[in-house]
Amino acid sequence: MKHVLAVLVEDKPGVLTRVAGLFSRRGFNIDNIAVGETVSPGISRMTITVEGSETIVEQVVKQLHKLVNVIKVSNLSDEPSVMRELMLIKVNAEVGSRSDIQQIVETFRGKVVDVSPDSMIIEVTGNEDKMEAIKLLLQHHGIKEIVRTGKVALLRGSRITREHQ
Repeated sequence: MKHVLAVLVEDKPGVLTRVAGLFSRRGFNIDNIAVGETVSPGISRMTITVEGSETIVEQVVKQLHKLVNVIKVSNLSDEPSVMRELMLIKVNAEVGSRSDIQQIVETFRGKVVDVSPDSMIIEVTGNEDKMEAIKLLLQHHGIKEIVRTGKVALLRGSRITREHQ
């Protein structure tokens, strides 16, 4: 099962390396990770997606809490939350196929962000299923390149992930 962890950390050099090292030492693979600022100065938020059983993830959370620069760890997997990722896809786009590609993009509420004589770059945001579905539909046009951000997530409603709860 995939788990999404929200990890609040001090915004200091080397914190990402220490967090990634903890996963590596335990033999866990990070599926994806997104790091960015928060509304609190000096605090960053990591959104980490990792696959494993509840027991394994509980151990990872306990180990993360032991790291000096880690402030708070929350498992958002079982919480009502909004999760999204961004994907840019560069596809072959001959003049005759552009309207078909544009129709697929519109269906998925994506956006064409670049057009060149032989390709298009498409931006799509959404959940993992949406990303996989548009990728599948665009494959027959010839995907040249893909880049994905990894998941970012926020708790639904008035609840927030903060330093002290």
